[in-house]
Amino acid sequence: MIEILAASLLVMLASLVGVFSLWRRAEKIIERNLDFLVSFSAGVFVVIVYRLAVETIEHAGQAVWGFTWILVGALFIWVICKLLPATHMHAEPGDETRVDPRKILVSDSIHNVGDGVLLAATFSVSVALGIATTASVLIHEVLQEISEFFILRKGGYTPQKALSLNFLTSSSILVGSVGGFFFLELFEYLESPLLGFAAGALLVVVLTDLIPHSISGSYERSHYAKHLLLFLIGVALMLAVSVFAAH
Repeated sequence: MIEILAASLLVMLASLVGVFSLWRRAEKIIERNLDFLVSFSAGVFVVIVYRLAVETIEHAGQAVWGFTWILVGALFIWVICKLLPATHMHAEPGDETRVDPRKILVSDSIHNVGDGVLLAATFSVSVALGIATTASVLIHEVLQEISEFFILRKGGYTPQKALSLNFLTSSSILVGSVGGFFFLELFEYLESPLLGFAAGALLVVVLTDLIPHSISGSYERSHYAKHLLLFLIGVALMLAVSVFAAH
């Protein structure tokens, strides 16, 4: 149990990777380039959605069940965000495609529960396998959390609030890891639905928020090449991290 909690807390610390932005010079650079950084984040999350979708289908055993859970996740986040009250955060004039940060927060919370179950399951096999899994999850989380931080900033949150919400969201990993420790058989059964929910929810974020925002920004300011380049860098980095972590 101690090893599982330690691993979960270590992964949670990755959510604070955006703390560098509290340095005044870094904050100014981020503020000037938030539109481009959202394109980078879109590239990162495209790969994350693909990986989650593949894992969902593998865990489900049948493609039809995997796609069903992904569809349910997409509908879930869409309905949840429709029910939530409208946000009234500051947006730049003419920015009609401002990112809704609530979607990414809900989606990532579900994703983190799945990561917690994975940690509990692997540590139950052996400490060595648990440590290897923790390292893999941590590497992915660093890149994912910095991308999520950029999205929260673009959504109108201050650096301090974005960091706090990122950390709070990451704490949902404890639900999966602690629950997985005490009710492993039940939580392993829920692994496929959780992965599918996360994949579908994040897919909605990518298709309705991130990519439209990037396309709009590139058209408005004629920075097509820069937006595309940052998007491709995000894709390439996340693919590289996935390959490295897999080995």
